[in-house]
Amino acid sequence: MSRTSIHGEWSSRTAFILAATGSAVGLGNIWKFPYMAGQYGGGAFVITYLLCIAIICLPVMMAEVMLGKLGRSSPINTMYHLAVENKQSKIWILLGWSGAIAGFLILSYYSVIAGWALAYVPELALGTFTKVENMPTAEISPFVDSIFNSLTENPTKLIFWHTSFICMTMFMIAGGVKGGLERAVTFMMPALFILLLVLVGYSMSTPDFMRGFQFMFNVNFDNLLYPNCTEQACELSGDGLLAAMGQAFFSLSLGMGSIMVYGAYLPKNASVSKVTTAVVLADTSVAILAGLIIFPIVFSNGLEPGAGVGLVFKTLPIAFGQMPFGTLFGTLFFILLVLAALSSSISLIEPAVAWLVETKKFTRISASVLSGIFVWLVGLITVFSFNLWSEVKPIGGLNLFELIDYLTANIMLPLAGLLIAIFTGWLMKKTIVANELNSSVDSFSYRIWYFLLRYVTPLGVSIVFLNAIGVFS
Repeated sequence: MSRTSIHGEWSSRTAFILAATGSAVGLGNIWKFPYMAGQYGGGAFVITYLLCIAIICLPVMMAEVMLGKLGRSSPINTMYHLAVENKQSKIWILLGWSGAIAGFLILSYYSVIAGWALAYVPELALGTFTKVENMPTAEISPFVDSIFNSLTENPTKLIFWHTSFICMTMFMIAGGVKGGLERAVTFMMPALFILLLVLVGYSMSTPDFMRGFQFMFNVNFDNLLYPNCTEQACELSGDGLLAAMGQAFFSLSLGMGSIMVYGAYLPKNASVSKVTTAVVLADTSVAILAGLIIFPIVFSNGLEPGAGVGLVFKTLPIAFGQMPFGTLFGTLFFILLVLAALSSSISLIEPAVAWLVETKKFTRISASVLSGIFVWLVGLITVFSFNLWSEVKPIGGLNLFELIDYLTANIMLPLAGLLIAIFTGWLMKKTIVANELNSSVDSFSYRIWYFLLRYVTPLGVSIVFLNAIGVFS
């Protein structure tokens, strides 16, 4: 059936590409990708991540955009309508609910991390990190660590910045598709790319640029397949493979409803395959550029590439403290990091806001406020995970923030991607799918995509999951 979104449409194909890239590009690329690569050995993680992007995530992303374009509504209502039209069980509405819930959970901690970036803007602007220029090398790392720790160990500070970021998100999303979402990303994404290229240029001037480059692209699968080595023994593990696949889904915003709801606002004459490919290339480029910025700085300053969630906040300030015009560039970078995070956060909560407007007849403003309050409350779990509840580790030695991160990125998103592949590849009519992709069922490109979606994606996701839980050990 032909539908029209009650929320409006993007003004052009380019607007969708910028918005979807904004959804994908954010903390997942600049904050999370480098420290994940550092934890799992660099090059082996990167090559696995890229393979997951090309073979598993790109076909799923095309399918998710196509589902949204067909449904023209929130993911929950889209899956309900498409299940009915394809004579499938209404239980498929749970796939839409899964995306909305995953987006809520991710945004609950995403806003806390974005709050860190927000807190660093005044630190850079006031020249706090310029002190490292005259410090002995051995004192630089403890100094930067102390600033980061004074933020994360103080729940009052974290709540303030978490609240500030949520309020910014609600303000932007209340403006609607064109007035809020599109207007923001039209400026933010080009500016972010320009600053990333400037910082890559700086990174190339550091003494250990080639060492950082080799760390990212030299492939040694030992650290990926045996991430938990001790002096006594090394145990084969699927954790690294699962982390790479989870990061690929997280980075592209797959399985969390964002891409599906953005597809609902896609102009009818836009090519799903072309716009999706453009978003994937842009998103992957940002992740690679972020690594090329951060790892040379890490090695040049004697830091640890697997330093964890604080990696970006402990490396880039050192660079800005030492480079010419570092105060200016550092302030601008963290402002744009906040804006990139904002472009992702509005996409994370858009599925819930759209559902409230469609189903419960909320105004867009009231739906935004209600959603923001719920996300803010859940975000307090992450806030306290870094201080008051830091010793609470209910499962596998993970604190509550790490548990939410693991549950969403490594379980909910890949499983949602698997279900999207099954629904689109096995349950929808082949001619409808081909028609929506502006293709023929007999074309070579369509057959390749359809094969990957029907067989390779489900098989790949299933093998990684089974390996991670020890079935093959």
